[in-house]
Amino acid sequence: MKKKLLGVLLCVAMSATLLAGCGNNGGTNNKADTNANDDANAEDDTKDDAKVEEGASSDENTLTVWCWDPKFNIYAMEEAGKIYQKDHPEFNINVIETPWDDIQKKLTTAATGGALDTLPDIMLVQDNAFQKNVISFPEVFTDLTDSGVDFSQFGEAKTAYSVVDGKNYGVPFDNGTVVACYRTDVLEEAGFTVDDFTDITWEDYLEKGKVVLEKTGKPLLSCQSTESDVIMMMLQSCGASLFDDEGNPNMVGNEPLKKVMETYQQLVETGVCKLVNSWDEYVQTLTTETVAGTINGCWIMASIQSAEDQSGKWALTNMPKLSDVEGATNYSNNGGSSWAITSNCKNMDLAKDFLKSTFAGSVELYENILPSSGALATYLPAGESDVYAQPSEFYGGDAVFKKITEYASKCPSNNTGVYYYEARDAIATAIQNVVGGSDIDTELQTAQGTVEQLMDQ
Repeated sequence: MKKKLLGVLLCVAMSATLLAGCGNNGGTNNKADTNANDDANAEDDTKDDAKVEEGASSDENTLTVWCWDPKFNIYAMEEAGKIYQKDHPEFNINVIETPWDDIQKKLTTAATGGALDTLPDIMLVQDNAFQKNVISFPEVFTDLTDSGVDFSQFGEAKTAYSVVDGKNYGVPFDNGTVVACYRTDVLEEAGFTVDDFTDITWEDYLEKGKVVLEKTGKPLLSCQSTESDVIMMMLQSCGASLFDDEGNPNMVGNEPLKKVMETYQQLVETGVCKLVNSWDEYVQTLTTETVAGTINGCWIMASIQSAEDQSGKWALTNMPKLSDVEGATNYSNNGGSSWAITSNCKNMDLAKDFLKSTFAGSVELYENILPSSGALATYLPAGESDVYAQPSEFYGGDAVFKKITEYASKCPSNNTGVYYYEARDAIATAIQNVVGGSDIDTELQTAQGTVEQLMDQ
């Protein structure tokens, strides 16, 4: 047992580094946001440590919240507080800016050190780390299954990230639904429209990508060579995972995964996908017109729209799907986060009602935060609002927010578990070697062996 516990603690301790490979560091919050927060934390670590001593609020009308990014998550939480105050005038929200890496570190320290009283009432948890933390530290989290939250009002795949043993531990927040974005002027030059890339297979994508490359000189896609984001998006699109239902590594003999890696290899070898070395280089391929499109979580739209001179030249649709794979769809997810109530909360009924009435019950909240923050909901009723139906000039007048919310409802769920990031990292190494000429089956054997060894430590 001690050996297993040490393995879990090692797993959690590594997560701060491994999470950088998530592609978005917490949904719509991009890498620049996280780096800025890390810098601020480094300058004032003593202050943050002092804040964590305060723990949950002792005032019966106040909730203390940990989350990151002032322009996104913090803004959304403060707006939720204003919504709740309309019917509860005495209510107050105390938001403490805490980078995700610090939340993970403080959560781990509190659980392993028996200091749960240092935790806040509510904290934001990255979706891909949610199951890891609940399984490793069940004493930290509050079961929200019977909280009054109607989880059926969220995308099933989004909700599944914070479900363990059939119980709900998180209230879904931001949207990491995958979108395919294309430069319509480049497609037109090659004789295509965005409709030619809607509801297609990866085989279609590859053949049309060859045409676009030949006629325009531009690849359809770019990816970081050291990351496995595209692999994981493709895998989730058919409801497959790197683990079986019992949490055991499932890479060897995983036919959907092998198909995904074969497809990725073809994209790179044909030049349809351009590999780059860093996040900044990846974003630059979009903003400097190096490529004709991208496939990523919808949070990538903020980076695309930073090139204001390209307004009206982009269109958005769903991703390609794998053919000959049972359960394959044109929908997936990459990134996102959910709200958790800690066991240290002194006002449990208040915290549950607050989340139920705002993030899980208020279309008005999502309408308020969308224009300023771009915070797209996975709360499905928001997709029917007038605000979400507004056309986007940047994306050719399309109602992209409504479209993305619809995509979220169609995304298959997948199993993450405790060792998700270690498995992602192993697959990232495997695909690099495959692109370099190695055999896929051999690399999957090595990847699974790596994860199994970590689990046995």
